[in-house]
Amino acid sequence: MKKIAVILSGCGNRDGSELQETLGLLLAIDRHEMAYQCFAPNGKFRVVSYIDGSGETGEQRDIYNESSRIARGDIKPIEDYNPADYDALALPGGMGAARNLSTYAFDGEGMQVRNDVEKAILDTHAAGKPIAAMCIAPMVLAKVLGPFGVRLTLGGLNDASNAASNMGAAVEICGPTDISVDEKNRVVTTPAYMASTHISQIFDGAENLVAQLVSWIS
Repeated sequence: MKKIAVILSGCGNRDGSELQETLGLLLAIDRHEMAYQCFAPNGKFRVVSYIDGSGETGEQRDIYNESSRIARGDIKPIEDYNPADYDALALPGGMGAARNLSTYAFDGEGMQVRNDVEKAILDTHAAGKPIAAMCIAPMVLAKVLGPFGVRLTLGGLNDASNAASNMGAAVEICGPTDISVDEKNRVVTTPAYMASTHISQIFDGAENLVAQLVSWIS
């Protein structure tokens, strides 16, 4: 059975992995009769209010512990990830990708990516294994794979797509359920909530994303 590694960044769209995108991704993987294994880094992150959108609450939580909520406890530390054991790597969206896996939310174009996340992506790319990302998570790929001229989407023309272009990525405008396919780098991305307005579009986009992975690894 083919197996996909999924990197999570917490639990919730404002400061972790976006739940609807993550569940859409995991469901699509399962429906294609593949398995998934969730991974996450350790480390504290600053909690954001979900009630009134007022910003950070002053509370801190652990990325790994919060990610385990989505994975129902079946999660491994990211340092255990070895691309030789998996057929593809996937990153759902949510602001955790921009706050916890990278510093895009704070530093914009001057962002940095966590060393362990960068290593996972580069090792996967070097092994010739496909990589998928949703929503804002392609910003992480833009930073790491920009030097390789990676093609990706962040929805329409926006600050993120401009920053990704300046990092060396070839940015493609895509609709809510569309996918951007980079055959050379074996990268596939979909806008998800960078363009979507309905949960059905999230699940359709995830399905299209995983279908492309299947075409590469079947």
